Amino acid sequence: MSFAIIQTGGKQYKVSASEILKIERLNNEEGKTVEFKNVLFLNDDKTTEIGSPNIEGAKVEATILKNTKNKTIIVFKKRRRKNSRKKYGHRQPISLIRITKIFSKNGKLISQAGPQKQITKTIVKAEQARKEQILETKKTKIEEQEKIKKTLKKIEINEESTRKTKAYETRKLQEDAAKKYDEEEKKRLELAQEKIKSATKQSGLAKKKTESRKKPLRTKKKW
Repeated sequence: MSFAIIQTGGKQYKVSASEILKIERLNNEEGKTVEFKNVLFLNDDKTTEIGSPNIEGAKVEATILKNTKNKTIIVFKKRRRKNSRKKYGHRQPISLIRITKIFSKNGKLISQAGPQKQITKTIVKAEQARKEQILETKKTKIEEQEKIKKTLKKIEINEESTRKTKAYETRKLQEDAAKKYDEEEKKRLELAQEKIKSATKQSGLAKKKTESRKKPLRTKKKW
């Protein structure tokens, strides 16, 4: 997008076509075209030009929309320990301009503003209403998103609680099953040990009986 930097009223402004600016008050009447020849910088879509300090031949045309005053600025002066206070207001006179054309140093037209829209009270009210509607829709969208986030958080909390309870129940069941298995194993071991003891006792009794049944050896007496 092409633009230019101009100087007017001791200030520099970056301007482009169909742009409205507030500048220092000009002596011309409203509705007239004004030329600004103090062009410091030009930027086209392809090339750029820098002045030293100005670009000779380059100019910017604009139309004066309104000559008014800026907002009031309150100035308050006070001198300490002198009982001196002073308060007054100031409204800087300004001019509202609309940039229409930008010319290069060769007189070539770089950019041009389109037709100006007619601004009426109805259009302004309609734009304000549209902006208010956009803001309301944005607020409602934000509120809906917050509600959705809250519901999702609640669902996540409930899911976590149910998951924790399920995990606790499964862990408890596993612990109970492990305890039962350990008890059953202990009982099996005890039974096996009892069987082994009973078998060893029976084998010992059988040995004793067999030993008692054996006939004693007779030895020949020596006469």
